[in-house]
Amino acid sequence: MTLLILGLIFFVIGALALRRPSPLSPYARILRLGGLAIALVGLLTACIVEIGTGEIGVQVLYGSVQNNVLPSGLHFINPLVNVVHMDTKTQNYTMSAIHNEGIKEGDDAIRVLSADGLEVIIDLTVLYKVIPTAAPAILRQTGIDYTDKIVRPLARTKIRDNAVYYDAVSLFSTKRDEFQVRITKTIEDDFRLRGLLLEQILIRNITLPQAVKTSIEQKITAEQDAQKMQFVLQKERQEAERKKVEAQGIADYQRIISESLSDRQLQYESIKAQLEIAKSPNAKIIIMGKGSSPVILDAKGQ
Repeated sequence: MTLLILGLIFFVIGALALRRPSPLSPYARILRLGGLAIALVGLLTACIVEIGTGEIGVQVLYGSVQNNVLPSGLHFINPLVNVVHMDTKTQNYTMSAIHNEGIKEGDDAIRVLSADGLEVIIDLTVLYKVIPTAAPAILRQTGIDYTDKIVRPLARTKIRDNAVYYDAVSLFSTKRDEFQVRITKTIEDDFRLRGLLLEQILIRNITLPQAVKTSIEQKITAEQDAQKMQFVLQKERQEAERKKVEAQGIADYQRIISESLSDRQLQYESIKAQLEIAKSPNAKIIIMGKGSSPVILDAKGQ
């Protein structure tokens, strides 16, 4: 459009120089032809627009947003139309407590009150994109800054509204997936009404109050100690059972031996032992007394 206007200016100056004598009169024809050429180039440039990959073009004519959108590629358009490029690729909006990690500078995490009245800090990422057919309505009703006007405030509000149905510990552990599904559904419906498609809600982190974290850690430690004690008790019971079985075995052995041995059996075993001693190469002195067992003395070295 700039070239078109500049070319028209040169053309008018050249036309005026032909009608009235002036220092530019010798260049009047060149100015006219040059201005005409520049205007044609400007007109051709204004009539051709390129829409990049993953974008659409919304046509605006004198402030009026046209409903037909331009897909990716080259297009011939009215040179008076202004084309607004809008991104239709997946976009993400992160709200985090970590500095420089989210879209906003500093701590931008969402602080919510749980059902038990505790403050829980939630780090969140919203994945969304513009619905191409709804782009004219977005530009007409919201503008190109739909991220700040729709995505951020709506997501934060819906998360706070739904967090009140869960206590802090449930949000952190057992009900985390359920909470994520719930807020996804509510945000998805509101996004669609405003021309945005919600792809996914990612709960990146849930931070509990320090007092709650301490109590959870103490509970986990106590449970681990209880499990350890159960293991020790089970091991002691098994050891006691083993000793009981061992004692019963010894008792049974002694009972069987005492029942099976007789005086003659003992005398026979004694004689066998004496014979073995007699066969020994060492010198032995056997003193037979009145008792049932002889006294054996080693005579070696006597």
